[in-house]
Amino acid sequence: MQIEQVSLTDETMSVSLLNYGAVTQGWWLDGTPLILGYENPQDYLTDPYYLGAIVGRVANRLGGGQFELHGICRKLDANEGENTLHGGSVGLSRQFWTIRQIAPNEAVLNYLSPDGEGGFPGNVDFQVRVLLHSPCLTYEIKATPDQATPISVAQHNYFCLGSKLGASDLRVGVASNQFLEIDEAGIATGMRRDATEIGVGSPADQPSVDAEQDIDHFFVFDPKTQRRPVATITAKTGLRLNVYSDQPGAQVYTGGHLSHPFPRNGGVCVEPSGYPNAVNVPGFPSVIHTPDNPYYQKLTLKIERGRD
Repeated sequence: MQIEQVSLTDETMSVSLLNYGAVTQGWWLDGTPLILGYENPQDYLTDPYYLGAIVGRVANRLGGGQFELHGICRKLDANEGENTLHGGSVGLSRQFWTIRQIAPNEAVLNYLSPDGEGGFPGNVDFQVRVLLHSPCLTYEIKATPDQATPISVAQHNYFCLGSKLGASDLRVGVASNQFLEIDEAGIATGMRRDATEIGVGSPADQPSVDAEQDIDHFFVFDPKTQRRPVATITAKTGLRLNVYSDQPGAQVYTGGHLSHPFPRNGGVCVEPSGYPNAVNVPGFPSVIHTPDNPYYQKLTLKIERGRD
């Protein structure tokens, strides 16, 4: 299959989408890049960073590359040592989706993941609706399985907000006082820790993350957040991103593994999803979905000007 590209526009904003990996290749405000991306779409075929992709079926790290469901042990594609990262080497970010532009500012992507892909049970019909309504970019993600199976998807933009220096120019706020403990392989253990243990401060409005640290942790959102942003990124350029999500938390990653053609820590990811490794941790909220309980996620990214 060939890579297809669709452009969305609304007022002074524009977005470029690809059918490969349901990737958001670019998002611009008055020509200013808000996320990292490759100019050549072909570069996404070998991209190791999941730039702008929809990742899953199960985002984040799944310990031991396996899980048990209804008494059956499911062996998965282990693509990070013995563990499975972002659905494995044949996850959603490595697939060609169908893409259809339905309005100048709206597109829909679809992918049917077959039973057994990456080791996961069941056929799953995925749909991603992308709507650009300046100053907001919204993703609606739906997934309908034909049997019980884990689904927990994340959108993987690297936000730079016009900065060429990345994290050193960005301040990240998270509506959270807890993060999930991980082992040496980055697998969630089931324990929650106080966010101050990894240098998350606590200003009056929202705890903040030092974006120059090598942060790669899942933060549990404060349930009192309601209509407030679950996370913010503020740049020295004067731009501010507000993240609104219906998910219970997000992986915050400050790009410590980025390298050429991008600077190390060149962008910050805020990846709302279900709890990582939830299929192996009984105390975590379930990510199992069924035909009667399909998957849904709504993510809205809003840009504001002139705040610091």
